[in-house]
Amino acid sequence: MKQLEVQIMGQSYLLGCPEGGEDRLRDAVSKVDAAMCKIRDAGKLKARDRIAVLAALNLAFELSDRGSAPAPSVGTTEPNSQQVTALMARLDKALGDDGQLL
Repeated sequence: MKQLEVQIMGQSYLLGCPEGGEDRLRDAVSKVDAAMCKIRDAGKLKARDRIAVLAALNLAFELSDRGSAPAPSVGTTEPNSQQVTALMARLDKALGDDGQLL
């Protein structure tokens, strides 16, 4: 597994990335960064962990709104529990000192 350094809300994160998945990961990072910056810029929240949770919920809601259309970054219509668990573990690792999402 390859490592990719990315920036989210001005902070660097080193993320594990499967070979060939760099573009999909960069796209996902871009969406997360945009969602988090939008919440931060609204001025109602300052805590990075709360911003991350709200951004995750907003993105998940957008995905659920797509119904049966495949989600481009996941490649399936519905992530299974193993995918969700793996994603949460990757997010927790990426947040590091910022704490757990949940």
